[in-house]
Amino acid sequence: MFERLRRANPAPTTELKFRTPFELLISVMLSAQATDVSVNKATRELFKLARTPSAMLRLGVRGIKRHIKSIGLYNTKAVNIVRTCKILIERHGGRVPSTREELEALPGVGRKTANVVLNTAFGEPTIAVDTHIFRVANRTGLASGRTPFAVEQELLKAVPPRYRQHAHHWLILHGRYTCLARKPHCGRCVIYDLCEYPDKLAL
Repeated sequence: MFERLRRANPAPTTELKFRTPFELLISVMLSAQATDVSVNKATRELFKLARTPSAMLRLGVRGIKRHIKSIGLYNTKAVNIVRTCKILIERHGGRVPSTREELEALPGVGRKTANVVLNTAFGEPTIAVDTHIFRVANRTGLASGRTPFAVEQELLKAVPPRYRQHAHHWLILHGRYTCLARKPHCGRCVIYDLCEYPDKLAL
């Protein structure tokens, strides 16, 4: 399965636009219950003004809100960004920490966000389970579970080590563009014959 996904897309990556670990962290925090397209649209202007924790703090909650108000839960996210920036400056010298414990201690950063940052910014073979991965893993029979954490643990067992670095990007993109929730595009699926979904569309 992963060899086929690799051949179709040898170097997958996040569709969020970022240049530094800090920009990635902020983008992933904003992406909860929002599309990557909407986040990129908001951060395009936000990052022109604030590319560091100090600059973001100078914008303040009100200034941040002006740029992210098109994104869901923007009030809470703006507050969490400010609180996170303060911690980054006070405890980490303005840098994004590279351990799960330190990342998850930041306001607005859960396991999924930490996994994305660890994988994409620091090259760790983590698997961040979002709604797309949760659906694809359960639907295909790759990894079943009733919670994102359960699916993550099953994926870590199922995915061969050489594919783990890119696994969650392959699965996210597959869920986003091929294995859609309501109407999967089974006719163009590169893993169709390996999929165990009982309701997959006949070719």
